[in-house]
Amino acid sequence: MQNTESEMKPPAAKRPRLDEGIVAVGEPQTPQAILETPQETIPNQKAAQQPPGAQKSGKKSGRAKQDVLWHDIQEVLGKDVVDKVLEAGKEFEAPFKFKDEITVEIKAVGSGGEGVGVIEAHDEGERAPWCVIVPFTLPGEKVRAKVYRNARLHSYADLVEVVQPNTELRDMTRVKCQYFGECAGCQYQMLAYDSQLDLKRSVVVKAYQNFSDLPQSVIPSIGSTIGSPLQYNYRTKITPHFDAPPKKARAARTAKESAETDVNMNEETIPDWLNIGFNKIGTRKVMDIEDCPIATPVIRNALKPAREAIRSNIWSYKKGVSLLFRDSLDRSVEIPEKPLDSSSLPEASSSVDLTLSEAFNNHVCITDHNATVREKVGDAGWVFEYTAGSFFQNNNSVLGPLTRYVRDAIFAPWGGIPSTTTDSTTSVPSYDLPTTGAIAPLSEATKPTHLVDAYCGSGLFSITLSPYFDQIAGIELSTASIASATRNVQINHALYPSLMPSPTKCQFLSGDASNIFAVVREKTVLVIDPPRKGCDEKFINQVIDWGCQVVVYVSCNVHTQARDVGQLIKGMEKKGEGKTKYVLESVRGFDLFPQTAHVESVAVLRLVETS
Repeated sequence: MQNTESEMKPPAAKRPRLDEGIVAVGEPQTPQAILETPQETIPNQKAAQQPPGAQKSGKKSGRAKQDVLWHDIQEVLGKDVVDKVLEAGKEFEAPFKFKDEITVEIKAVGSGGEGVGVIEAHDEGERAPWCVIVPFTLPGEKVRAKVYRNARLHSYADLVEVVQPNTELRDMTRVKCQYFGECAGCQYQMLAYDSQLDLKRSVVVKAYQNFSDLPQSVIPSIGSTIGSPLQYNYRTKITPHFDAPPKKARAARTAKESAETDVNMNEETIPDWLNIGFNKIGTRKVMDIEDCPIATPVIRNALKPAREAIRSNIWSYKKGVSLLFRDSLDRSVEIPEKPLDSSSLPEASSSVDLTLSEAFNNHVCITDHNATVREKVGDAGWVFEYTAGSFFQNNNSVLGPLTRYVRDAIFAPWGGIPSTTTDSTTSVPSYDLPTTGAIAPLSEATKPTHLVDAYCGSGLFSITLSPYFDQIAGIELSTASIASATRNVQINHALYPSLMPSPTKCQFLSGDASNIFAVVREKTVLVIDPPRKGCDEKFINQVIDWGCQVVVYVSCNVHTQARDVGQLIKGMEKKGEGKTKYVLESVRGFDLFPQTAHVESVAVLRLVETS
């Protein structure tokens, strides 16, 4: 990542900061052209001032975060106002210098969780209206802020003081973390949880308005965001980090000091550079974090001894380290490889049930990236094991509601889930399933029988949805995740033979997601759960050519989801030639990370005949 040149270099103590990259300068022309992560950034201010479309073809339009922010800026200032500024070529004429302290009124909360303030134009139009991005602020507030970087029609600033708070929203007594307001991890601790969910719903709404390239008439009403059962003590994984001792500190250390141990290091002797924690908001500087209230209790308890061990051995580190703390169920008790026959071995079966029950209620903290983590998911108690360093959702409390919602959304046109299942989680959920109203009740004969789980990971959706399908096929690039998914099928077959009577119904393949489309098309559901960048064009085209009955798109980035959903709908309209099309039946946010601005999203598309 390159730094931009500035006319006057600020003091070395605090240079103008970069967030996720250089601001995108070419206004996005189409959703297909946006939300890409470029390998290079704009090298200088002169190149940055070229008008939209002036760059060479093939150049990316900018980083996803900046594309999203640009739409927020246009919404706050008004597109007509922005167009006039661009036409006049004044979009880089920032009214502030580095470290200027200003007063600004916050007009909105952007999709990234920061407040978007506005400095109105004056001097008879000589100075353009300007946005100021200030973290930890809310609409209607007047704040003091210190500018640290200027960009295209906006500046970034640190919050100095809330001069006039929004008393209807801001309640600082809700804050449970001593580092809130400095740590980059959380943005919303001062808000009631309902207010957090409302803000996250608006992110989903704006994402589909700005990035799907679909007419509003085909976008369903976005449902209210489904909250997490836990709002604190929920995060099952954290990765604090620290830097190695700097060269000057090593050079200043005497031979005598080097020969002594640092076991007795205490708060008075800890050097200023030794910080173990997370980044300070808007910087790459590590803050020293002793506790994280959104982490689970077992992780919070493990932090203190781990920090003390690092301090005692800090001089042995030659480079910085990213730590891993992961909440796991006790794995000291092995799960049988196959179901036990309780009728022939009642004592053995009872003993195993008892020891497993104890292990399933005992949590431990895993810090080895290569160790195995064990989790239970949902009311049915599905068990998953996976490598600690691999991907698995970090809020266990919401995985039950999430997988149930996906299940119920799939089978909604048939009046709910299949009546033949013995799953104990078949009770009516506490949420409704908003639809466009275009899907009429369907006959039992058309109910889906096959599930394809693209980007299947350790098998979360494949396994939790397995009681409702005859055959499941999952695919994943990571061979380690495929091994975990295969093992998890065996585990759950052994534990719950009535829910998973045959482990052979789930098959997993290692490879690109596009390899999965050889299975039956009719009566098939496709679940997509890709990384933040979303699906590539090849995969989207293969889904369109395949034309399965239902697509459920689960996403950790609603903006790339909206882009991909738009491509699926428009692509199927073209392919269907007026006979078939995908209908966007529902879109809904899920809050996997309370107290933060992040929101996940589930979109359901159903293939229908246009007649």
